[in-house]
Amino acid sequence: MAEESVRIDKWLWAARFFKTRSLAARAVQGGKVHLNGSRVKPARSVAKGDKLEVTKGDLKFHIVIRAISRYRRPAVEARLLYEESEESIREREETREMKRMVRASHMPPAGKPDKRERRKIRDFIRKQ
Repeated sequence: MAEESVRIDKWLWAARFFKTRSLAARAVQGGKVHLNGSRVKPARSVAKGDKLEVTKGDLKFHIVIRAISRYRRPAVEARLLYEESEESIREREETREMKRMVRASHMPPAGKPDKRERRKIRDFIRKQ
């Protein structure tokens, strides 16, 4: 953790935001990661104090880099590499709660269709 700077894709991988370095590089290239408010390339170096905005699916992380690491360490150690803002944590919790409420209203089917229902499905599909 004594390095001064490291590539952004390597740091994101080491901080466990992405499972592989190539996924991290693809996210940076695709505009899902912003360094200090601007879009960057995967080879851009990051240093302590830099601000990152990382978007993964519906989730957004607003973080400040606290330490630099070139190596992927356990999750407990990786969590020490950055500090996430309270607003970011709150927004993620709200998003998670909304998804949970949407899923709660969904009623999955009782089971597989029986022989009669499968015939009806086939007849319906053939008519179109």
